[in-house]
Amino acid sequence: MAHVNENYLKLPGNYLFATIAKKVDAYSKAHPEANIIRLGIGDVTRPLAPAIINAMHKAVDEMGKAETFRGYGPEQGYDFLRQAIIDGDYKTRGIDLELDEVFVGDGAKTDVACIQEIFGDDLKFAVADPVYPVYLDSNVMFGHTGDWNAEKGIYDGVVYLPCTPENGFKAEPPKEKVDIVYLCNPSNPTGTAMSKEELTNWVKAAKENNFIIIYDSAYETYITEPDVPHSIFEIEGAKEVAIELRSYSKCAGFTGTRCSYVVVPHACVAYKKDGTAVELNPLWNRRQCTFFNGTPYIVQRAAEAYYSPEGQKQCLADVEYYMENAHIIRDGLTEAGFTVYGATNSPYAWVQTPNGMKSWDFFDLLLEKAHVVTTPGSGFGPHGEGYLRLTAFGTKENTVEAVKRIADLKLFK
Repeated sequence: MAHVNENYLKLPGNYLFATIAKKVDAYSKAHPEANIIRLGIGDVTRPLAPAIINAMHKAVDEMGKAETFRGYGPEQGYDFLRQAIIDGDYKTRGIDLELDEVFVGDGAKTDVACIQEIFGDDLKFAVADPVYPVYLDSNVMFGHTGDWNAEKGIYDGVVYLPCTPENGFKAEPPKEKVDIVYLCNPSNPTGTAMSKEELTNWVKAAKENNFIIIYDSAYETYITEPDVPHSIFEIEGAKEVAIELRSYSKCAGFTGTRCSYVVVPHACVAYKKDGTAVELNPLWNRRQCTFFNGTPYIVQRAAEAYYSPEGQKQCLADVEYYMENAHIIRDGLTEAGFTVYGATNSPYAWVQTPNGMKSWDFFDLLLEKAHVVTTPGSGFGPHGEGYLRLTAFGTKENTVEAVKRIADLKLFK
């Protein structure tokens, strides 16, 4: 008989954002008159930049002519985009990469989940707490955790790195032995960001303790402070201990277009059980060639256009628009009496719930009384309890209105 992957049965419930969508849908049907503003899931609302649309139109026209039609593309990505990534995201910051160290994908969510396939089944990993759920849930599905501990709200066998007000909501290197660590900088969900000094300490710890950093820099475009690195490879020696993942979803509005990339430096190695070092780059290349047929040509041309002068100008204008929303949330809720973190180098505001309320209770209150959708912090891990994440990816008008509605509840008297 066919057996199921019982690791899936360890998962305690639905994916966080599916649960939120279900609750909001039920409330909307029960209250069709409610004008609901969504500041929950981090989905962009600005349309694709004209430079990107023009590139897509041109690519579509090419696909309609025999002499320029393209079928299967290279699994690693077309050279034109890989070179644009190196020139636009790395050379500008003094980082040298080889073309074959860059792998184009169809979304960082996929890359984050699949990168673990090149590591051993017995790997022990660490995550920040709170954490983007995909880092954790995908490892559960692959069998890299113990059972769900309902009493503690954690999985046995996972090393959780508490992010609290005391450490500025920034994960610190683990004190126990691990094989890989997932880091998101700037952080999703807390919106906080590590400085160059803090990230240097991480690279040093990885070298001294022989672990690999899976570094998610999806929000680097939103960095405003000069001491926050845009890439982990700005840190000396990071190529030996880090793999970097980046998405076009938030920098170029590709949440519905889907494109990303992974940088696996040749210097980055893991080990066989006998202690023999093995380069990770060819393993990821082999994985992609087997499981992946490449990101569509049209989408890769769209991503290439992001690096054009017009694309940069237009996309950065959208980033500035969203960051203005982030400041509206941060400043407006702070004025209303809330304690707010993030929203300086990130489109996310991490808001402490009032009067010790539980995250889901405050989520329900804002949905029912203010008709505003947020994301409960407890959905990102036990140290997220007592917080909500608000996203700046709505329209300015809706953002202003949502903050006003929350402030008008006068929860601090």
